Amino acid sequence: MLPRRYLPSVASLTALEALDRLGTASAAAAELSLTQGAISRQLQVLEGQLGVALVTRERQRLVLTPAARDYVAEVRKALKILSDASLTLRANPSGGTLNLAILPAFGMHWLAPRLARFAGLHPEVTVNLSTRLRPFGFDGTAFDAAIHYGREDWPGVSFLKLMDEDIIAVASPALVPAPLAQATEVLALPLLQLDGRSGDWGRWLAHHGAPGLRPPAMLFDQFATMAQAAVHGMGVALLPGFLTGADLEAGRLVPVFGPPVRAHGAYYLVAPAGRPGRAPLASLRRFLAAEADTGG
Repeated sequence: MLPRRYLPSVASLTALEALDRLGTASAAAAELSLTQGAISRQLQVLEGQLGVALVTRERQRLVLTPAARDYVAEVRKALKILSDASLTLRANPSGGTLNLAILPAFGMHWLAPRLARFAGLHPEVTVNLSTRLRPFGFDGTAFDAAIHYGREDWPGVSFLKLMDEDIIAVASPALVPAPLAQATEVLALPLLQLDGRSGDWGRWLAHHGAPGLRPPAMLFDQFATMAQAAVHGMGVALLPGFLTGADLEAGRLVPVFGPPVRAHGAYYLVAPAGRPGRAPLASLRRFLAAEADTGG
């Protein structure tokens, strides 16, 4: 925060701006519903605060110095920003813009349809979406909230659990024409895995009675790319159930072994715990909490 001497009062700044725009102290006083003496006092206060002469008196008229004319051009921009912000607040007191970081696959398949309904219920809120592939800290970012995958072990944030994740082993029918007889048979096939979830295949095998294994796998940074690789026969992929429905129904992918397995983590809406609450975020949180409770 700048020292207060560099943050003049709005009254002083509007007096200076009006004098520059209208040309005389009397006209400025009439516009601002003040006396000419009050205009002069506001300008004197501003000069004392800044330590710079802003006006000269010529033939009983107050005239801005060249430096003051440069200064007032910037002041006018600042006053317009303040005015626009106030008008926006009055017109939309419970709304505004919300910057949300999302995970691409979850955002596309689970969140996007719900955000369409949210927009219908809350037209006063504009949601801006950006992709982030991993959990991150909010310091130094413009994000109001984010969708994280994992467990409730991120510091400095509030949590709203949205959905558990179930994963299923799938492959192209050209690669695996019939279900495997046992889970460990996947070890003879090329495996595909999401980068950052290096333990998924080990946990999947342990769930099916083969603990202690950590097989190598081709890594992908996004589920969508991995799903397409599986469709084209590059290997067996562990994919979330919400992502595989259309490909399984169309026969582009087939289950390799067993039903879906509960994943290690879940999806959460997280927000910085120390920031003041904002109405757009509160609206989104209430909406997603209801969606999560009903499984909508």
